Formats: sequence, C-alpha cells, structure tokens
Amino acid sequence: MGALMSAADHPEHSDLTDRTGFSLEQIGVLRKRFKQLSHNEETLRREHFNEIPDLACNPIRAQIIEAFFDTRNFHQNGERTVQGTVQEISFKDFLVVMSHFRPPSLHMTEEQREHVRREKLRFLFNMHDTDNDGTITLEEYRHVVEELLSRSGALEKETAKCIADAAMLEVASISMGHMEPDEFYEGITFEHFFKLLKGFDIEAKMNIRFLNMATTLCK
Repeated sequence: MGALMSAADHPEHSDLTDRTGFSLEQIGVLRKRFKQLSHNEETLRREHFNEIPDLACNPIRAQIIEAFFDTRNFHQNGERTVQGTVQEISFKDFLVVMSHFRPPSLHMTEEQREHVRREKLRFLFNMHDTDNDGTITLEEYRHVVEELLSRSGALEKETAKCIADAAMLEVASISMGHMEPDEFYEGITFEHFFKLLKGFDIEAKMNIRFLNMATTLCK
C-alpha cells in the first residue's frame, strides 16, 4: 500500500507507466530503491552502485553499471537520443533502463512480444558495444552467449563456456569465411546479433535480481 501511495503522490508517474510498462505500484517500489541507493539525492552516480551486494560478484558488473549511464538506453520505441555517456542519471532515466529487464506481459500479442525481445537484445548489444561503433567482436559475442547460458542455471559454467566457444567459431566461419589479404573483419552488427540469438530465451535470462527486486517486479 505504501508503494502505491508513494506513486500516486507523483503525477508524472502516470506518463512513466506508458513509457516503461511498470505499474504505479512498481514505480513506487523503484523510487524507494532509487532513493536508498542515491541517499535521497535526485540523481544516481556510478559509485552508488557499489553498495549493491548482489552486483559486486557479477562477472559483467562493469558493463551493467555502465549501461545505466549510456544514453543509448534512455530511449525506447525507435526514439532518437544523443549517443554518449553521462555522469549521473535521474529517476526517469533509471526507470527507463530498468524497463529493459521487465518480463513480457502474458497479454502481449506476438508482435508486441517480438518488439520487447528486440529491445532487450538491443540493450544487451549496446552493453558490449562499448566503443559505440555499431559492432561487437567475436570474443564479445562469445561472452554474451556464455553469460546467457550460465544464467539459466541448467548448465555448469565450464559447459556454458565450451558451448560459447563453439558458437564463436561457428559465427567466425559464417561471418568471415574466406577473406582476401586486403580484407578485414568489421565485426557483428546488431541485425546479425539479433538473428544469431533467435533461439535464446532472452526474456527469462535478463532480470534485475542484483537490485533485490526480482520478486516484486515480475508480477
């Protein structure tokens, strides 16, 4: 009840429900967590994320934190924004980034579900495209596959690594093939990345457990 009342006290949250898909109650919970992390300041900085215990041991901790400050992740539904990074984020920015971790609604159409999937994979791609050149390397792709497999809990880390290594080699043979001496490999684009990960249950593997909110936000 407290979280719902907190959300109702902020009229701008109604617009954020449409933008992010979170309910008013969920936005209230996230605002409370935002205030805890920021020590009641109006913005969050990178050092605030150091206080999240579950994030400390995450193998891609640095990429997750940086994703919250990457302006490419502040928009959805084809919106355009200036590309780059910022030093601090507002609650609205925090909420939009968090929305990439929401599970799809049971009432979504196939078209809507496919859109959500694309947005999640775009977020994941941006996380590894650290130089913002529109491509990721084969090694970065291998790392993505390993992480997705490991998070399922069904495979041991070493098994996931072996499968990821094989996936990298397969992509290399398809993408690079026979190259002339004066040619060079430009990397994996997002469209290629999207097709390569078609078989992964990305919706189940991208969660926000590191913020201790998985149960509350997966209603």
